[in-house]
Amino acid sequence: MRNPAASPRTSSRPRRPEWAGRNYVLLTAAAVVTNLGTHGALIAAAFAVLQSGGDGGDVGLVAAARTLPLVLFLLIGGAIADRVPRHRVMVAANALNCVSQAAFAYLVLAGEPQLWQMMLLTALCGTGQAFFNPAAEGMLMSSVSGDQVSRAFALFRMAMHGAGIGGAALGGAMIAAFGPGWVLAIDAAAFAVAGALRAFLDVSHIREREGGGGLLADLREGWQEFVGRPWLWSIVAQFSIVVALVGAAESVYGPLVARDELGGARPWGLSLAAFGVGTLVGALLMMRWKPRRMLLAGTLCVFPIALPSAALAVPLDVYGLSAAMFVSGVAIEVFGVSWMTTLHQEIPEDKLSRVSAYDWFGSTAMLPLSTALAGPAEGVFGRHEALWGSATLIVVVTALVLLVPDVRNLTRRTKRIATALPADPDGSGAPTAPAPPAGLPKPITPAEAVGPAAPVEAVGPAAPAAPSGPPTAHPAD
Repeated sequence: MRNPAASPRTSSRPRRPEWAGRNYVLLTAAAVVTNLGTHGALIAAAFAVLQSGGDGGDVGLVAAARTLPLVLFLLIGGAIADRVPRHRVMVAANALNCVSQAAFAYLVLAGEPQLWQMMLLTALCGTGQAFFNPAAEGMLMSSVSGDQVSRAFALFRMAMHGAGIGGAALGGAMIAAFGPGWVLAIDAAAFAVAGALRAFLDVSHIREREGGGGLLADLREGWQEFVGRPWLWSIVAQFSIVVALVGAAESVYGPLVARDELGGARPWGLSLAAFGVGTLVGALLMMRWKPRRMLLAGTLCVFPIALPSAALAVPLDVYGLSAAMFVSGVAIEVFGVSWMTTLHQEIPEDKLSRVSAYDWFGSTAMLPLSTALAGPAEGVFGRHEALWGSATLIVVVTALVLLVPDVRNLTRRTKRIATALPADPDGSGAPTAPAPPAGLPKPITPAEAVGPAAPVEAVGPAAPAAPSGPPTAHPAD
């Protein structure tokens, strides 16, 4: 007689959570691979410029060459990703990135690359990123469902950030040992592997797109979806300023303060590491905590993002600066998961990539300008004054966005019931908001604000302390 205590071997194996389906696993694995390569390659590109005889200005030109096409082609990339199968856009973008990084690696390994060559190749990489980002975000959000989507997004982001931290550390060590060319070659190989993984994504669950009136009509429809939701455009407008200020502080002022007042690059490196650890802790937190008012919880966590600028303005010692960076890392991750969960809940699946493109465009458009003006602003106002101004402005714009009722009142639902906004029914150019589902309150316009919302509700033991909002919230390639 069979022993009832003996169970089939398969029953003892750990089962994957229901929300971690095949597409989710492939997307997460591909993101880990590319983040391992890309974060090292960003360091390698800068050292390649310097080793070829360039200076800090040349490094900035190469970085700008990547950012400019990213901003220019984002909207087109979003429209295309909502017209054709998203995984095809992602694979094509990975292929472009693979070829451009392989050519960059060849030039560096073969001799002294010219500045224009490096700018051209990084511009191609930025172009690929512009088409990849909206498709990737739409694909990820269409791959998860149920009441555990925030946990799925948190785990994805935790894996992505962990790979980024490891990739930067490994890339730095490899640059010191073998030079930047081999790190760029590894990044090209990583794009090839990731593209192969994404080619196996299953899009049969996504309904076929209907033929539309062309690219401009698609962009117009995405714009109507974007401007018809006050919580969406107000937070993107907020992050256009926040991302610009944080980018200037971290790319320009942070290294200068570290060099002049903290003893060199090592304190700044430790502070950046503390930020990375904070993002991992924030992702772990969001796997347990599900705030009922997601946008309110996420927006409140934007306030601590001002701490690093304030710490640099004082300036605090390395321990104080690292603590500020750690808290901001936790906070931005709380915002990031809340933002992704809100988009998943509220935006129709067939418009996810276009809305994501407007999100990315609005959030990053001012970043090249802010980094370019950081130096002149220091000359006019002084470094410490510029940093205090950055911290103050982050607090002010975050407080202003809390005046939007939808930001305070939008609540988590157990089922996704996103509906498209009717497209310009009266010819006024503004879409009409849909009627709320049964049981939900009527949307409130800014003029009808009725005071502060109820306290955020947490599920689980933890309570909280942000490019994709906005770029810090997005899945990387």
